[in-house]
Amino acid sequence: MTENKKTAPNPLVGASGEQSSTHNNIIAQNREKVNSYRNMLRQKLDKSYLSTISMPELFENIYTGQASIIEGLLYPGTYLFVGAPKVGKSFFMLQLANHISTGIPLWDYPVRKGTVLYLALEDSCHRLQERLYRMFGTDCAPDLHFSVSAHQLGKGLNEQLQGFIREHPDTRLIIIDTLQKVRELDGEAYSYANDYEIVTKLKEFADAVGICLLLVHHTRKQKSDDAFDMISGTNGLYGGADGAFLLRKEKRTSNAVILEVSGRDQ
Repeated sequence: MTENKKTAPNPLVGASGEQSSTHNNIIAQNREKVNSYRNMLRQKLDKSYLSTISMPELFENIYTGQASIIEGLLYPGTYLFVGAPKVGKSFFMLQLANHISTGIPLWDYPVRKGTVLYLALEDSCHRLQERLYRMFGTDCAPDLHFSVSAHQLGKGLNEQLQGFIREHPDTRLIIIDTLQKVRELDGEAYSYANDYEIVTKLKEFADAVGICLLLVHHTRKQKSDDAFDMISGTNGLYGGADGAFLLRKEKRTSNAVILEVSGRDQ
């Protein structure tokens, strides 16, 4: 009697071999992911660990920058807009807000249209109405919103702004006029650390939601060779921001103004 013996197919031959190889690759990849995750957990628990990236790794990655709001002039982030009292800061803020909320180019700069919130905290609705009528007549921008009152930073301001953005997800710009109205003062109100912390908190919010925050502020009376050293307060305000716009006149009686810009993206 002849005994028939059946043997199992060789898993390394033909199509079966290819499937086995693919299976092993998947196992190896999964094992690599698990080890990577474990290393990541160890790194988080190890307080002495410093996360770094090499120059080749930096060049290998693809980073997507945020689109400008006014090309070449205004980008997402947090900026100071400073000038002496009565130099025309609020008028220019209204002009800027109108251009962005309508998408009309500002001078020769292309504008990316979006909703704008203007916190006019030193004005009343009556004054805003008169000023807007003087500037634009009865032409209205539906995507331009105003408020003449708001909470202070650390006392509900972030929650108010987040609520507005939830209702208006296409928000591009929020103007706070003035910074002094929303800053929470304490015993070290004008220290470098306090000024830096205030702007840093606002910058963290702006970066998280991808908008531009413009903080209207005043210059000090003392003159300086560097115009941006004339920003009222300590250098902590300017140091914590992404940049600053300085509106000034050579003569107070002049109709011409100079706008100086300094920033990380400009």
